[in-house]
Amino acid sequence: MSPELVFDLVRAALWTAMQVAAPGLVAMLVVALVVSLLQAVTQIQEMTLTLLPKLLALAATLALAMPFMWAVMRAFGERMFVQIARLGGG
Repeated sequence: MSPELVFDLVRAALWTAMQVAAPGLVAMLVVALVVSLLQAVTQIQEMTLTLLPKLLALAATLALAMPFMWAVMRAFGERMFVQIARLGGG
């Protein structure tokens, strides 16, 4: 196994992980920014106030983005199986 192949496999794995994680992380970031702005405006500094909106945003985003995330993971798995088959000589 050449170093270039290993580098390409690691790069593909990291890119796939970033694509799968991005929708939930972006949704939680946006909700956290909105809640922190509301807390700054109203001067309510309650740390537990941010948890529920972020969890609800994450659940909604995962429900909506699941087909995309599944397609990305399936395509990555198929590419990895093709690479394994090439390495095995099949």
